[in-house]
Parts: sequence; C-alpha cells; structure tokens
Amino acid sequence: MSSAVRLEVRRSMLTATLILSGLEGKNFPIDISVSQSSLQIQSPDNSEEFLLPQEVKLVPSTCRYVQHVSGEGLHMRLKAQAVEPKEITPTFKELLKTKEKFTFYCQSCGAMVLQEQQFLRVLPLPSENWSSLVEEWCCHPDPFANRSCLPKVNDCFLGDTFLLVNKANISDPPRETNEMSSVPHPVVENVSKSKENTKVVCKRCKAILGETVTSEVIKYHITEVMILPSSEAYSMIARKQFVESVIVRLLMELSTSRSTFRFCIQGQDGKLYLLLWLLNTDTVLVEIKKSASAGSCFFSGSASCDPKNVPEVQNVARVLYVSCVDNPNTE
Repeated sequence: MSSAVRLEVRRSMLTATLILSGLEGKNFPIDISVSQSSLQIQSPDNSEEFLLPQEVKLVPSTCRYVQHVSGEGLHMRLKAQAVEPKEITPTFKELLKTKEKFTFYCQSCGAMVLQEQQFLRVLPLPSENWSSLVEEWCCHPDPFANRSCLPKVNDCFLGDTFLLVNKANISDPPRETNEMSSVPHPVVENVSKSKENTKVVCKRCKAILGETVTSEVIKYHITEVMILPSSEAYSMIARKQFVESVIVRLLMELSTSRSTFRFCIQGQDGKLYLLLWLLNTDTVLVEIKKSASAGSCFFSGSASCDPKNVPEVQNVARVLYVSCVDNPNTE
C-alpha cells in the first residue's frame, strides 16, 4: 500500500498537523523521520521520502504529540511556518477603486452590460443593519431615517452582495422589449407595477442581473455580473465555478472585517439554502500521495524529478454547514 501525507498548517498560530496514512500495509517496525523540508518513512522492505513545498517549513524538535486515529492514520503535531502568498487576486471592490476603465459583462452569456466605464467615486455602503444600530446607540432620533444612499452620475456604491450605479452611465438607455439585439446593455423588464419587483435582465440570455432601485439607479448582483478592466479580454468561466469563487471570497472578507464567522446563504428571492460556520480560515494544506507511477519523484536528490509533480500549497478553510434544501439534518 502506498503512503500519503497530509499537512495542515495554521499561519496565525504557527502550528501544523501532519497526517500519515497508508501505513497499515507496511512491515513493522517503521521509522519516521521529520526534517525542516522533508519527511522520510522507512520500513524493513521500503523507504520513502517526501519533499515539502518551499513555502512550508517544519520545526522537528517541537513534535510532542503523536496519535493514531482509526480510518485516518498517524497524527503528529508540531510547529511550522507557511509563507504568505505573494499575489492575491483583488476583489471587485478593490478593483473598481483603481483609476481604470471597466466593462461589466453578463456572467451567464458574456453580453456587455456596461462598457468602458471609469467611476469618479467608488464608496462603500453601510452594513444591512446599520439603521437598527443607530437607534440602539443614539439618544436622539435617527437623522438618517427615510434617507437612502444613492449614486449620482459616475458614482459606484458598493454593498456586500451588490453594487449600485446610475442609469446615466449606460449610454444606451434600457428599453422595454423582448426582441433579441446585439446592443450590449441590459433591458429593464417590469414584472409588475411594484418597484420592488422591477428586474433588470440580460437582453441576450434573459438572466436576471439585478433590479431597479429608483428611476435613476440600478442594482447589480455580484454573482450575476463579471467586472474586468476594459484592457482585458473577456473569457467565459463556468457558472458554478464563478459563483463559488465569489461566495468564498466574500465570506473570507466578512470573516476578517467583522467579528462573526456564521453566515446564511440566501437566493435573490430570500430562500435560505445553507447555514455556514467558518473555522480556521488561515489554514494552509499540502497533500502528497506516493504511488508506483510517481517513481522516485518525491525523493530528495532525485535528478529525474519532474517540477510539475512537486506538491503545491493550497489556501483552505474548514467549514461546518447545514443544508436547508435537501436534508436539513445534514452537516
């Protein structure tokens, strides 16, 4: 049986859990040696050495806890250090604050929604429950009651899950029509006379991009539009992959900026899908599996080692969740 190594490092605590599996099929006794950048497993009939990525360094002398967990393998705890990633993909909030021109695309079909727009002001909106906090902490009436924060021309106001833009920034005003057209702008479709039910739909694929807040302001959902600098070419991303990346990045932002790690995932109609609890968002994961096809690739000093097979560092988070759709008791 081949061995497998799983290393979980906590950046903030400088600790690591090293999990070795696949030892059951080996002949005992087994000698395990841990160095700063590698791990060696020796048995009477075999010897394996696993190299760790350069971004991760272990402190072997700090290994003080070893336990065998049934179904997982041998667990070891020790000190470790993981280098912070050099390049982090900017969020749409960080991206819009730069002095560039941007193009908004419908994420479902790639149709242009807003073309070569440069905002003069990009401002964050208050949190959803800011008005209730004002009432609890102020001894006088809320001075902001019945007042809304709406963008003017060339403004972009940013919420956690949406952004507000002025209709004047759209060169071709939305028209109420169902005809297909190559005009790269959205169509406002009045579902009913109620303003709350006025939806903004993509003219090409009819996907719901957002809604009209007032006669002058449109709200776009960040899960429905892709924002890119106008100098970059658009490339289609799978719908599932895009939504997952947006939600994960948003959860990471909120967990670091607010004192909460519990979230609800809701649809545009208010339907509840998931209850999430983020744990250990500073975790770095390294997984290595020794197989017969890998040969001696992970052996240190091997001249034939292919750099493509060197294990990579992955930034992960441990998540507890409860599904509110299929089985409400699933965790």
